Amino acid sequence: MKTEVLSTHTPQLFAEAVKRAATLLRAGAVVALPTETVYGLAANALDEKAVAGIFQIKGRPAHNPLIVHVASQEMARRCVKDFPVLAENFSKAFWPGPLTLVLPGSEKIPGNVTAGGKTVGIRWPGHPFIQAVIRECDFPLAAPSANLSNRVSPTNAEHVRTQLAGKIPLIVDGGQSQVGIESTVLDLSVSPPTILRPGMIHAESLMAVGGEIRDPEAGSQSAGTLRSPGLLQKHYSPKAKLRVWDWKDEADLSAQLSTLNLEFSTVHIIAHTRIPSGEQFAGVSVIPHDAEAFARALYAELHRCDDAGVKFIVVEKPPDLPEWSGILDRLRRAAA
Repeated sequence: MKTEVLSTHTPQLFAEAVKRAATLLRAGAVVALPTETVYGLAANALDEKAVAGIFQIKGRPAHNPLIVHVASQEMARRCVKDFPVLAENFSKAFWPGPLTLVLPGSEKIPGNVTAGGKTVGIRWPGHPFIQAVIRECDFPLAAPSANLSNRVSPTNAEHVRTQLAGKIPLIVDGGQSQVGIESTVLDLSVSPPTILRPGMIHAESLMAVGGEIRDPEAGSQSAGTLRSPGLLQKHYSPKAKLRVWDWKDEADLSAQLSTLNLEFSTVHIIAHTRIPSGEQFAGVSVIPHDAEAFARALYAELHRCDDAGVKFIVVEKPPDLPEWSGILDRLRRAAA
């Protein structure tokens, strides 16, 4: 299969790409589209056969559910059995944006979207391109990250092309993802609402809208039907082994690495505060000590490490603060 890559950087190219993507989606195809979190591998969420294509292309396990993307609150209501006042409050506060709400699913949603469960995750993404495609199609899109299962999520079109060229007919280049990690997932099918997957909308922000919120640790699922993606122990992983460490200085970092009998020339360091010189390592990346900037840059750095063929990645541990909770979650799963 030849994979077409379409640009969107002029109004005409944007409109042409919307029409091309919508035509393919109406025909049951799977295409890669930009969102503000990461790039998504999209199909008609109401078409069971089209959704099955997502699982096949990604090599995704069938027990891992998908998020349904909408372009209005009215479309969200069509995907669920009930849209309570609490859902309305969260949607008004955070949609369009990187928040997924889990609610009892409508009978219109195929079972493979929900991994056989009774709930469905709904999100109104903030990127103008996927919004335009959903409006053009007039149906919701199931769209996990546009990468092979368990690999690092893509934050630009080139990341998608590297992994999925030849497997899908279309990749739309909508620029660099501005959030950089996947959405926060909030389960409203339970009381109190529970964070299933942390993201850049963190617990304190959610509590300001909805009152009591159970934290990610309390909301972790170890058994039964998964109600959200991002709950598998190992996820978002580069090819290299990854560890998240603290170190006092370069000598301390070197001492920790020495215990693993590694050649330092195969190790890449991702740091934000205590930055080593880099002379003895395969490379050193510096990401700003700011949660939003770190999230935007993290996956791109991991992709760069994959491309360079490094064997071991050490990430300087981020602060254990609410705004870093989504980043810490992704790093824990990448290191599993």
